[in-house]
Amino acid sequence: MPCSQKTAGGSVNSSVERLTDAATATAVEVYEQPLSERMRTYLRLEFLYRQLRFHVDRPAPWDSRAALTAMLDIIAILTRGDVRSDVLKELERQTYVYDRLQDTPQVDESRLTGLLRNLNTHRQQLIALGPQYLSAVRENEFLNAVKHRSAIPGGTCEFDLPDYTHWLRQPYERRCADINQWLASLRPLCDGVAELLWLMRESGDSTSLVATNGVYQHAMQRDASKHLLRISLPAVNGVYPEISASHHRFTLRFMNWPDVSERAVQVTGDIPFDLKIC
Repeated sequence: MPCSQKTAGGSVNSSVERLTDAATATAVEVYEQPLSERMRTYLRLEFLYRQLRFHVDRPAPWDSRAALTAMLDIIAILTRGDVRSDVLKELERQTYVYDRLQDTPQVDESRLTGLLRNLNTHRQQLIALGPQYLSAVRENEFLNAVKHRSAIPGGTCEFDLPDYTHWLRQPYERRCADINQWLASLRPLCDGVAELLWLMRESGDSTSLVATNGVYQHAMQRDASKHLLRISLPAVNGVYPEISASHHRFTLRFMNWPDVSERAVQVTGDIPFDLKIC
């Protein structure tokens, strides 16, 4: 029986599933580059949260290990700054932006209403968490022991953490209940990040471009509202971009990596691609 849970209205998991569906598309390969430290944090949280969700619904003890490792990494990121406050402010800003569109002609009112409802749900859930939302997981002795030993290669094996091994040998339903209890203070924030990333990825227009001799350079005016580059390539191209970017300019170098035993080399031909600056 799947272990993951939904929050009010089911809007949270739908946001995550939209991201999952986009990431698994086979027609194109999408590469992203953050343009701000906040966006780096959001993308890392999304990566870990998706990893956690993948493993938490699988009954094997090895999956519970992987889910717990991802959760501890999420906690480590969240303790480095006031991510909750930042996400809350961004949800409020997005709510204000989309609320102003309600009287705009040709706007899909039902879709806009659903979007505003999702944003408000995420915002209310974050408010309900309170600023001390990490206290329970940070003070949990069991999680702290696993975290401490995880810093050592192989440090969570049986003779190092017999209590962890004992927990991993419990029925799947027991492990599920424990993980969901720990996740209760993390899920609203991670779901809020997922919603914000979906909105950002859906914003802006995609432009078809060509990288001459495998290189594309772009200078842009500093824009505080632009936080993410999305480069889309046909999957059949067999190349990938190395991206060097800031708020002022970015450079794409398309690389060919035929084998893991060889070093990647820059493509010398012209490479068509789609660019979206979000």
